[in-house]
Parts: sequence; C-alpha cells; structure tokens
Amino acid sequence: MQEDSRPVRALGLERDGREPNTPTVESFTILNGRRELMIQHGTEMYRLRLTASNKLILTK
Repeated sequence: MQEDSRPVRALGLERDGREPNTPTVESFTILNGRRELMIQHGTEMYRLRLTASNKLILTK
C-alpha cells in the first residue's frame, strides 16, 4: 500500500489526524462514573471499558 505524501493539511486533517472542528468529549462525561458501557452502532454492540491503568478499550 502506498502512503499519500501530501502534507496533513492538504488532506484536510489536523496534525493529529482528526478532521478540523472535530468535537471533543471528556471520557468521564461518557462513562459517568462507570468502568464500562455498551455502545450500539447500527446492529452491532461494542463495549467501552476503562482499565485499571486508566486506558480505554473498545471491543466488539
């Protein structure tokens, strides 16, 4: 696979790979004091977990 050699800005992305004006939500707002929650995306269910080392894991 060949990578695109254009600068990130030419691709319409911020330096961290996000699209411009991408909304930001704090994880504690989503989790609301819980260690995990389920996210329904179409017909699929995903589990978002907060680990003991304070990392987020999203699994199908």
